Amino acid sequence: MRYGFWLPVFGGWLRNIDDERMPATWEYTRALCEQAEELGYDLTLIAELNLNDIKGPESDSLDAWSTAAALAAVTKKLELMVAVRPTFHNPALLAKQAANIDRISGGRLTLNVVSSWWADEAKKYGIAFDEHDDRYARTNEWLDVLDNCWSQQHTSHSGRFYNVEDNLLSPKPFPHRTYSGGASSGRPTLYAGGESETAKNLIAAKCDAYLMHGDDPNTIAAKVTDMKQRREKTGLPPMTFGVTGYCILRDSEAEAQQEVDRITAQPDPSQSPAGFANFQQWVTGSQLEKKINLRDYSVSNRGLHSGLIGTPEQVKQRLADFEGAGCSLVLLQSSPQHTEMARFAKQVMQHS
Repeated sequence: MRYGFWLPVFGGWLRNIDDERMPATWEYTRALCEQAEELGYDLTLIAELNLNDIKGPESDSLDAWSTAAALAAVTKKLELMVAVRPTFHNPALLAKQAANIDRISGGRLTLNVVSSWWADEAKKYGIAFDEHDDRYARTNEWLDVLDNCWSQQHTSHSGRFYNVEDNLLSPKPFPHRTYSGGASSGRPTLYAGGESETAKNLIAAKCDAYLMHGDDPNTIAAKVTDMKQRREKTGLPPMTFGVTGYCILRDSEAEAQQEVDRITAQPDPSQSPAGFANFQQWVTGSQLEKKINLRDYSVSNRGLHSGLIGTPEQVKQRLADFEGAGCSLVLLQSSPQHTEMARFAKQVMQHS
């Protein structure tokens, strides 16, 4: 199992807790990544939103791409998985930008391709907002342009969304991946997640790895089986699979449950929590396989559903169950991360 963590570009993952002692600053994220390398973590996922989805749109949030470039220069081993939303980026220009950051990092940049869901954010930044299936049609074409620009010179593309003529891109991305578990050669790994039929078919045909929101191991196993079958039909090499989980590691089940109760205490509806409207837009703007409730709103990305909650022995067993389900990567959220990631590394990673 490879261990990754979400970079707290929004200042945390808990919508009901104002201050998680992990500020959305360059200083904190740099220190956290340097600590993570020392602790043995494999990668960090850098989410891309121009507004703060967790603490509310008025709160600070870090830009994903400039943060990734800065981290590429100050880290040595971490895989830098940067989320990218095709709606917000011209594919040829993004190919150039990503190739340069990949060179800075020495072959450690990878992409998490995300089809946008937040209509208000797009409007506030002057970006056209496509409906669900159009977003994936755009992503499909976007990936073709990206891959061609990375792999060839003098490439052209004429399509519904993009037109590129005689593209030249030098230097290309680093010729091989240099992080743990990376391919010996080839382009930066393309990760993606999605639960609609349109999304799953696109990911199986155009990406290298499938990322899933939090769910129990049996549900994850069924999703992995389904995606493997879709992948086999394309004739492409096997995919890899990862799952998100919010981790609460304590010395006893009672202590772990006490923390769950603290972070999921229902907010006063009259107070209109800043992140709730954004949560509602995510639910209505996505095609999810599972209905979610107000308790899920408390923690990002259905993180509690993964069940990484309890004693070290219980969490290690849960991780083994995910591995048995076909996952080779877990993307952890926790709070505050500098404390909880150190606890997890000592009590779980070092004894696995």
